[in-house]
Amino acid sequence: MRMEPLDDAVDHVRGGPAGRLIVEYGDYECPYSRRAFREIGHVERRLGDGVRFAFRHFPLTEIHPHALAAATAAEAATLQDRFWDMHELLFRRQAALEDDDLRRYAAELELDMARFDSDRTGAAALGRVRRDMESGMASGEVQGTPTLFIDGVVHRGGYDAATLLEALRG
Repeated sequence: MRMEPLDDAVDHVRGGPAGRLIVEYGDYECPYSRRAFREIGHVERRLGDGVRFAFRHFPLTEIHPHALAAATAAEAATLQDRFWDMHELLFRRQAALEDDDLRRYAAELELDMARFDSDRTGAAALGRVRRDMESGMASGEVQGTPTLFIDGVVHRGGYDAATLLEALRG
């Protein structure tokens, strides 16, 4: 099965529009998603506009109790045009995802705190996370995190930078 196509109006995507596309279904509390975050960063720095990257939420709430709150915090940051900044903080500080931590990150990003608190518990943020999860499940390929797709096709190889670079060249 294939992945739901990218929607530039909704998906979190960065990189040159002509670049090969990596989509990650990830979980902010998953140590493997954190490793993929670092490795994909290496690929992006290496290929520049030759690669696009999109992140979709897939919080594994049964094993990661803070994953959903972290995902909705990222979506609340999105509503203030700071998704990628919050995304980075959540992965870099993965061991600290309690409610107070999430609020501290929002303050660090100089977000409007009242709006952040309201947005992260609101229907829009939760609906956005649910959309990603449903698209992952609908693909039939996303069982855990990280699950990567390259140009719409699931990538079953490793997600270290060298393997990803090879797959993108192939």
